[in-house]
Amino acid sequence: MNRFNPRKLALSKWTACKPLNREKHFLVTDLLHDEQGTLLKVELQAVYSNRSEWLDWHELRDSERWKAGWQ
Repeated sequence: MNRFNPRKLALSKWTACKPLNREKHFLVTDLLHDEQGTLLKVELQAVYSNRSEWLDWHELRDSERWKAGWQ
């Protein structure tokens, strides 16, 4: 389980453990909050292709799928 502070996710770097389409390194480019300011989702942008996707921020805690930083 990856441990991190959700308030510090902006512009953080992540590595996918099982890359798809040669997309391994990602950068958090945007955060989606609800009306109360609770974090809901993060936008991950692939460094290689610049493709973006929205992801529930809790999925980044899965250490079998994601590693913090670029490795």
